[in-house]
Amino acid sequence: MLSIVISARRHDLGGFQVGRVLPWSKRRMVGPFVFFDHMGPIDLAPGLPRNMDVRPHPHIGLSTLTYLFAGEIVHRDSIGYEQVIRPGDVNWMTAGSGISHSERFDTMREHGGKLDGIQAWVALPEDREEIEPAFVHIDGGELPHIMQPGASLRVIAGSAYGRTSKLPTHSPLFYVHAHLDAGAQIDVPDEYAERAVYVASGSIGIGDQLFSSGQMVVFDGREAVRVTCHQAATLILLGGEPIGPRYIWWNFVSSRRERIIEAGADWSAGRIALPAGDDQEFIPLPKDPPPAAQPL
Repeated sequence: MLSIVISARRHDLGGFQVGRVLPWSKRRMVGPFVFFDHMGPIDLAPGLPRNMDVRPHPHIGLSTLTYLFAGEIVHRDSIGYEQVIRPGDVNWMTAGSGISHSERFDTMREHGGKLDGIQAWVALPEDREEIEPAFVHIDGGELPHIMQPGASLRVIAGSAYGRTSKLPTHSPLFYVHAHLDAGAQIDVPDEYAERAVYVASGSIGIGDQLFSSGQMVVFDGREAVRVTCHQAATLILLGGEPIGPRYIWWNFVSSRRERIIEAGADWSAGRIALPAGDDQEFIPLPKDPPPAAQPL
């Protein structure tokens, strides 16, 4: 059943704004997905200033999933990977016990161009929160591609529509990029307890309700959900099985508050390495204290 509708809120990353959907005060997670930002769509002018880059910063207890519809981002991390992500490709960085990375516009800086994409964070199960950091990049051509009447779907992560991505996920989930022509219909995978449809562009109908760009429609339970496209639309379908409550503070996710505090101290003391080839600056720890309340 339809649980809630979340609209993206503008959030400043320090020179660059995104549309933040998760977490939200009334809904913190969908399955293991604890964070969801829509980057753009925005036309970046030539000569991009460096303050639009995302400087080195740390993570623990999660995997980041970066997927672009347009543009390019250069990823560098503290375990030695440097990777340009382009439209249709996927970057999957598992922080585990601790990693740092940067996201820069090195390849777009001179000429500019359109940027449009999604970054999601997937919380790790409690027994895998402290695994070794890892990074995987998959070219778009290696992702399962499904054609339905008026619809093109790509399984980015997990399993959906009878296909499974090669991305090494850590709990049951699905993450699908769908493009629908006007009038097309698709069913949302019903194998998972928590699911959502995010409208990146265009407009869709579910039941007798209409939803448009920047809205995420969340469903709890495994009831059938059919999406009807009203105006050509780009969607992200996502969900999975709940993994339990999590503390979320800054870039850290954990089932334990004390681990969040420890990670902050490690970053401030330099115990989390900076990215190889990008170690001359970093984002300092926020002054706001970690959450004191119970996790949500």
